[in-house]
Amino acid sequence: MSLLNKEIVDFSVQAFHINAFVTVTRRDVLGRWTVFFFYPADFTFVCPTELEDLAEIYDQFKALNCEIYSVSCDTHFIHKAWHDVSKAIQKIKYPMLADPTGKMARDFDVFNRDDGIAERGSFIINPQGKIVAYEVLAGNVGRNAHELLRRVQASQFVAEHGDQACPAKWIPGGKALKPSLELVGTI
Repeated sequence: MSLLNKEIVDFSVQAFHINAFVTVTRRDVLGRWTVFFFYPADFTFVCPTELEDLAEIYDQFKALNCEIYSVSCDTHFIHKAWHDVSKAIQKIKYPMLADPTGKMARDFDVFNRDDGIAERGSFIINPQGKIVAYEVLAGNVGRNAHELLRRVQASQFVAEHGDQACPAKWIPGGKALKPSLELVGTI
């Protein structure tokens, strides 16, 4: 079953954000574009490369009024411990959400029950709180922050220009498509 257009459920979780523990709720997400960036675990190998990649272009997401929330099944205390010892994680300025019970991972259908961790899932949420794009990858395949940024830009474009679509490799300022309802050929 597809998660497209699914409305995110109510949640309230602890997070580590800019050297402080904070609470993040569904209310914080509504009214802006959001990316939930699930990853398997702190103190791993592929995860810090992805999180650092996002951190390096975080200002570009913010310029689009898009907040990033990284999410793992670790606690906010473990996020802080990882931040304290990892140069890559120290670059992060976006909130790191704690999901130790796996409730959020289950709600987004990325919870790996066998290992008790989240799969690598990226979800773009519109200001109304609905999933408009997502991908889930195998644990040993890292994601590309620039491609995620491009998909946020494309999602925002089609939300603003509902009669247009973005072709493959579309970038802001690029040519969009205006789908036609005309049938071509015969059956």
